[in-house]
Amino acid sequence: MTLDGKTVAITGGGIGGTAAALACAQRGAETHLFERADALLEVGAGLQLSPNGMKVLDALGLGARIRSVASRPRAIELRDHRHERLLMQVPLGDAYERRHGAPYLHIHRADLLDVLVEGARAAGVHVHLGRESSGYTPDPTLDFETGTRFPADVVIGADGVHSALRRQSWSGHTPSFTGQVAWRGLVPADAVPEGLVPAATTLLMGPGRHLVLYPLRGGALINFVAVEEREGWAEEGWSIPDDPANLRVAFADWGPTARAVLGACEETFLWGLFVHPPLDRWSDGRMVLMGDAAHPMLPFIAQGAVMALEDAWTLASCLDSHDVPDGVARYESLRRDRATRVQTTAQGQARLYHLDGPLRPIIHLGMRMVGAARPDFGSARFDWLHGHDVTVD
Repeated sequence: MTLDGKTVAITGGGIGGTAAALACAQRGAETHLFERADALLEVGAGLQLSPNGMKVLDALGLGARIRSVASRPRAIELRDHRHERLLMQVPLGDAYERRHGAPYLHIHRADLLDVLVEGARAAGVHVHLGRESSGYTPDPTLDFETGTRFPADVVIGADGVHSALRRQSWSGHTPSFTGQVAWRGLVPADAVPEGLVPAATTLLMGPGRHLVLYPLRGGALINFVAVEEREGWAEEGWSIPDDPANLRVAFADWGPTARAVLGACEETFLWGLFVHPPLDRWSDGRMVLMGDAAHPMLPFIAQGAVMALEDAWTLASCLDSHDVPDGVARYESLRRDRATRVQTTAQGQARLYHLDGPLRPIIHLGMRMVGAARPDFGSARFDWLHGHDVTVD
């Protein structure tokens, strides 16, 4: 196979970059993973692993380990923000696994990264910490802030939404502020009254705002993501601290579950949500982008990390079955349309979540009626997304 004995240089030691490093190393590549931080760490937050992401982790040989540290939600519940009345439910658990061939799980980001790093090191990936990339050359080489260069057969940019590699060769793709900001955080479940601890993935929808809650680590933690529409701009990034009092003020008139969970929050982070126009290409010769470096996602359908996992598997597979330039081209042809569709779908979800005015009760009534008449409606709506399996393409 064509990756056997080749040198792969990857910048970015997050979920996507580490998964790509593991996938390339398993195919015989001498794989080097460069991370600017001094440790491979993820920020304290949860993520949702839909079946399409779990299929990649299973194919990487990590499925059993992931299942041992993840939680298995029974359903996704869409509820009104104030009275918390159920509007629609998407059954998960065994039913969803039968539907899509893999489970739907919740996992702490740090736990997922730990499993990926453990797998990558065991596969022989060379991990280089404290190495910040500044760009690349067509040879290709991966360039660093120190002025040094690392030559490779292929360079992979998994360096996130502020990618230095993308910035070098892609201009005119300035992101636009959506008019929405998001808080995220973790709350100990025992700090919330027992009757108000969400047992399922709960999406509370209100005018101009929504709140997602779900349990982590066997129910010991509650993960939240709270989104608010506002005119004021906020920086794009995952780790910008904010005062939890601001979060509580924004959701002060919501129902008891929202108030209880957010009232127990002692630390939160705020970031601005930006739409990034799709790139017309993801590569430049033997350098190729993946994950958020190629297609940043809004968080409204929980696919950012999962799309990076799909990219990682597909890119490694294409590089292993084709010479580098053709493998890169094949990867783009397989991934770009799907990633763009996911980006677009995520952008549209906020309109449904943030309904206001006279249409809101009408649409909510319609959701309850559809949910009662067609219990599988919510599941079927995302069959194209969650049922996909890049490992058999």
